[in-house]
Amino acid sequence: MAPPDTPTDGGTPRSRTRDDEETLSDPPRSNENPGHTAIHSLEDVREPIDPRLFPNSRPDNVRLDESYARQTDDAIHHHDRHLHKVALERDKLEAEQTEADHDEEPLYVEFEAGDKRDPANFSPIRKRAILLTGCLFAFLTASSLSAFALGFTSMERDLNCTHFQATLGISLYAFGFSIVPLVTASFSEEFGRQPLYLWSGIGFLLFTIATAVGKNIQTVLIARFFAGAFGSTGSTMVGGTIADIFAPHEYGYGFFCCRGVSAIGVGSLMAGWIEEDRHLEWRWIQWIHAIIAGIFVICVQVCMKETRLSVLLIRLAKKMRKETRNQRYRARAEDETASLRTLIYISCTRPIYLLLTEPVIMSFTLWIGFVWGILYVMIESIGPVFQTLHHFGAGQVGSVYITITIGALVGLGTNQIQERLYARNVATRGPEARLYMPMFAAILFPAGMFIYAWCTYTRVNWIALAIGIVLIMWALFIIYLAVFTYLADCYGPWASSALAGQSLFRNLMGMAFPMFTTQMFDKLTYHWANTIFAFIAVAMIPIPYILFYKGPSIRWRGRFSGEAMRLQQEEEEEKRAAEKEEQEA
Repeated sequence: MAPPDTPTDGGTPRSRTRDDEETLSDPPRSNENPGHTAIHSLEDVREPIDPRLFPNSRPDNVRLDESYARQTDDAIHHHDRHLHKVALERDKLEAEQTEADHDEEPLYVEFEAGDKRDPANFSPIRKRAILLTGCLFAFLTASSLSAFALGFTSMERDLNCTHFQATLGISLYAFGFSIVPLVTASFSEEFGRQPLYLWSGIGFLLFTIATAVGKNIQTVLIARFFAGAFGSTGSTMVGGTIADIFAPHEYGYGFFCCRGVSAIGVGSLMAGWIEEDRHLEWRWIQWIHAIIAGIFVICVQVCMKETRLSVLLIRLAKKMRKETRNQRYRARAEDETASLRTLIYISCTRPIYLLLTEPVIMSFTLWIGFVWGILYVMIESIGPVFQTLHHFGAGQVGSVYITITIGALVGLGTNQIQERLYARNVATRGPEARLYMPMFAAILFPAGMFIYAWCTYTRVNWIALAIGIVLIMWALFIIYLAVFTYLADCYGPWASSALAGQSLFRNLMGMAFPMFTTQMFDKLTYHWANTIFAFIAVAMIPIPYILFYKGPSIRWRGRFSGEAMRLQQEEEEEKRAAEKEEQEA
């Protein structure tokens, strides 16, 4: 490797940075082939792990390449007094090897800056292909959520079920969305995103087909739950994927969120007219979603690549150990994943731990949870409101849902204002620069709710209700987008777990609201029921303002957000130091 300040390719001198530390690569370094692997000590490694883990919980070198099946077998027989003699001898040899290995500290592998194997350095075309594929899944799962409600009339007739039983299909779908990310989010951070996309797509496809061919309401409800469970990947892991491949100023969250929210309107528009056709009705609503799910499964195979950096480094470290027979090489993430006990602890507790202990996630989750519940109220109530007050048919009701898409598109347009404000103020405000438009949305949301509440009269033209829905969805889109961008900025490598924690509460609210919406409207009328929702929204207006002005001090108190702040400060200090050395050179 060329010494410091020596040109490596005949170009200008280059100052030495942390990325120029000793590597294992034999070929000379070049700009055309930057496939070098940096080797760091524990103090210099950049890849973070769960801050709840202590150094003494780090797995020994023998454990690194031990299969989970072997660890499970050892755990099952650990307390067996009649262990086989061979097993005892094996453990003795492993203990001796472990003691010898602990005499030398591990060597952590990382990609050097500019390495094309790093997902952050994928080509723009590859990044867009990955983004579009993930957004297709988000679009599909969101569309399936709302389109199901448009088929209630024919489904209740065909399956001889009540309206409440049909409504459970929405609630169970949301319930599946809420609980599964608790496991899949952390697993995606340990085993990789691509396998979860593939199997989630296949599972969603199969259970959507099961919904389409269901002969009774029980089958449909069970299939809807599992469709939501497999489809939950679209609402949580896509956010982590975007954080993997894009820098904060490049985040494609606006496009992703617009695809997700607008799908509710587009899916309902399609479903409304399908429901009106007596030859199609509710079963073909599901069949069309199954066809799109099949297209997604193919796209995963063609367009997707693994984007989780820690997973790629684990694969690289295993390859290096095999080729060099040196067990000291490891990826930082293996300190979490090599031990089955640690993996289970991390995967099953991290999202809940973040939700219950991180003030930023708790406050944002409370806000988005209520807003998301209102979205399900809209999905449930738009049909009865327009059918009862304005005598709309199924196709016309489906067309009204396009106001949801309009609101999302308006939100995407105004997000350009937010992006400019973010670029101008991020240096001084940090992640809180993401909250300018959410502060506006905090006021816009209850305003839209009041309009929707007090235009539910037959004497008021239906366009007034549509305007209220557009305002509600405009504000909802801004808040929904802020959840992804703000939490991704605040929690960085733990973004998927942070999003999974809020997704749990958000989708539980989506599950709960439809179960009492109809009864609430019957008792209080559309006017007063929606007015109560509007006043609750007013009570939540201070949340983004408090985070905007007090966010840094609140985040510093959090265990994970504080660790993320420390890592960000170190990266900024290193960047400034490198720039200073270059100027001096």
